[in-house]
Amino acid sequence: MADETVLPLLRPFAALRPAEGRAGEVAAPPYDVMSTPEARDMAQGKPWSFLHVSRAEIDLDDGADPYSATVYAKASENLDKMIEAGVLVRDETPRYYVYRAIMGGHVQTGIAAGASVRAYEENRIKKHELTRPAKEDDRVRQIEAVKAQTGPVFLTYRANPELKAIYGRVTAETPLLDADHGDGVRHQVWSIADAETVSRIQEIFTGMDALYVADGHHRSAAAVRIAHKRRGGGASADASHESFLSVSFPDDEMLILDYNRVVRDLNGLDAEGFLARLREDFEVIPADIPVAPEHPASFGLYLDGSWHVLVLKTPPGPDADPVARLDVSLLMDHVLVPILGIKDPRTDDRIDFVGGARGLKGLARRVDGGEWACAFSMFPTSLADLMAVADAGQIMPPKSTWFEPKLADGMLSLVLD
Repeated sequence: MADETVLPLLRPFAALRPAEGRAGEVAAPPYDVMSTPEARDMAQGKPWSFLHVSRAEIDLDDGADPYSATVYAKASENLDKMIEAGVLVRDETPRYYVYRAIMGGHVQTGIAAGASVRAYEENRIKKHELTRPAKEDDRVRQIEAVKAQTGPVFLTYRANPELKAIYGRVTAETPLLDADHGDGVRHQVWSIADAETVSRIQEIFTGMDALYVADGHHRSAAAVRIAHKRRGGGASADASHESFLSVSFPDDEMLILDYNRVVRDLNGLDAEGFLARLREDFEVIPADIPVAPEHPASFGLYLDGSWHVLVLKTPPGPDADPVARLDVSLLMDHVLVPILGIKDPRTDDRIDFVGGARGLKGLARRVDGGEWACAFSMFPTSLADLMAVADAGQIMPPKSTWFEPKLADGMLSLVLD
């Protein structure tokens, strides 16, 4: 049995989910990866798409403020309609759910559960990003309006062979839910309700040193705020608000893509002057093809219609500070701050960020369009580096990681009873 004195990292929960056969109608991309017009187009002709809950402004007049009280009320109304129509159903008893995401030849399989708010507060569920109050406020208001957490937080853990064996047994059966919402990713869910397996899964996770937030820092921070509001009055430590909706994947199955940069101008330099400054710290090598860096401390540069490879002459050693040795930090310290004058990438509108899923051609198109002066392609941040930063209690620079595939909204929701 699990040690009662050790706080469980994950708990089973009774999910609100699509009825059997309805997942394809419901599943939607995460609420924060699209604009309102894009969400409206995606939901066109799909009355049960979860976008009607996660982006309810699409059902109001054009120009509606997505953060208005009317939008949150509409989200609640739309969720109630899906429940009343039997499109969404609630499982009767708490359980774990195996969640599989398939993108091309990449497959990752993990566990959907309620992650412990108190473990998050005690830093056994570790974060690595700062959050913005306005984005937290939005998630708090959404959760309060629909009385459920509908967007899962993406967690990771150090791979465990026993868990992998459990997932293998479960996924040998037909999935409970199976959906592809049009982004090229297939999402499958299996239910684990038998008491012995549920208990063993909880024991394994309780014995882990930590879980790590990979993506969804605003969702987890909002859930903590909700818990603080609801505590007191004799509320149980096992109350639904003491968990946040999560899907945890083993680190050996995670896929991190590059998170690239474009810069609006060269800070008063011409192209040759910029390259000359770069040569002080980098080997600058012309390239005939788009550059995807092959190792850390190297970058691709797209400038004036041509690609270059940048290799840092003196890279940091393995004992360097875990944040300082990140490629995103090296680019800041050797290029963006001293040469291009970009001191705070969170607030400076001279820099923008391009997820690796858009490809190197998409990066070059931004520059060729004339609005941006140059682009930098990055070597993907490793999961080991992310964990090292979190273990050190430090914060990653902004836009350091781009995880694919993304989780779907609407497949599983955690109801606040």
